[in-house]
Amino acid sequence: MERPLTEHIKKDGTVLSLKEYEAAGGYQGLRNALKMSPADVMQAVKDSKLRGRGGAGFPTGTKWSFVPMGPDTPTPKYIVANGDEMEPGTFKDRLLIEGNPHQLIEGMIISAYAIGASMSYIFLRWAYHEAAKRVLVALDEAYKAGYLGENILGTSFSLDMDLHTSVGRYICGEETALLNALEGKRANPRNKPPFPQVSGLFGKPTIVNNVETFCNIPHILAKGAQWYISLSKSEGGGGTKLYGASGRVKNPAIWELPLGTTLREIIEEHAGGMLDGYKLRGVLPGGASTDFLTPDHMDVKMDFEEVPKAGSRLGTGTVIILDDKTCPVGMCLTLENFFAQESCGWCTPCREGLPWTAKILAAMEEGNGKPEDIDHLTFQTHYNAPGNTFCALAPGAMEPLQSALKYFREEFDEHINTHQCKYHHH
Repeated sequence: MERPLTEHIKKDGTVLSLKEYEAAGGYQGLRNALKMSPADVMQAVKDSKLRGRGGAGFPTGTKWSFVPMGPDTPTPKYIVANGDEMEPGTFKDRLLIEGNPHQLIEGMIISAYAIGASMSYIFLRWAYHEAAKRVLVALDEAYKAGYLGENILGTSFSLDMDLHTSVGRYICGEETALLNALEGKRANPRNKPPFPQVSGLFGKPTIVNNVETFCNIPHILAKGAQWYISLSKSEGGGGTKLYGASGRVKNPAIWELPLGTTLREIIEEHAGGMLDGYKLRGVLPGGASTDFLTPDHMDVKMDFEEVPKAGSRLGTGTVIILDDKTCPVGMCLTLENFFAQESCGWCTPCREGLPWTAKILAAMEEGNGKPEDIDHLTFQTHYNAPGNTFCALAPGAMEPLQSALKYFREEFDEHINTHQCKYHHH
């Protein structure tokens, strides 16, 4: 099975140098792209059925096509890699950046060529110190080799690229908050429209894609859209996907697998099944801001169509396991504490609702739950629903909670009725 994103990432955790990347076929996609028109590069990405790997799953080529093209369009245009990766339970982009930073850089250069961008930024989470060091070395190598800077590989195309190390908030992963942070402002989300493709960084046309999304681009341009589609087991999208699992499984890790691999294969084969003495009770399929699925959903294909049919989202594809010895109420409390702390405070439902939610769950865990708490929590899940808040942070925070109330309701009731959490002695 082909694993284009990770097959050259070394097992010992060291970084792939420029020479090693080139020996593995690196920068061939860029050479191919520069012989094509920008419109043809964009079409190749559309044809590949690549969808955004940051969680939303929007078709990448379609997103790019919203950027105004032609001689009279505003300049400069920008390409920005979202390497903020602060979604709890998600740890895929760090692997890609630390293992093979040139793959990301090449993907960004090709993308910049497709939309006519002349400046690009890698927006990196503050805590990723090793990744930052490796990116800076790789950028230096890329400039010296003529892949960045003026007249790339002897063409009329020029591009500069910089690393921006974020000061670090979860909200910085929301693309418009990220752009505000990059401009030196508070990381609050912006009104849409205008969308970043038209008016983004410094008011100019901008594309923000996830690190994993960009890492797919070189392979599509090197081997073609049909080859890329053939890697997938999913009707609705092409390529492979980085899937991860954390929690009480035998082999918590990350794997590159065909898009559309089932939850069962990820958990039972790749993660090695549950640790001895633990049973699977539920999973968050794509990071902390996705709805719980249950053991009944094991045969769901992990893609952008089938997971929503089961009542959740693919998100980042990194599975968080809930076992039978972990309290679902306590797990929700941990998540809601995180989301409440990370609210940017811009809109009332999120700023007020998330701490209130966390407070109710904390009272339940401490044995002070009241029967009306269930109604209050249910109210929050509606109050912070999509369309009621400025961005997707609060609706995302409600996904684990609303699904826990659906699947683990008796646990919530038990906390209220017995005035204790039976898991605390573990």
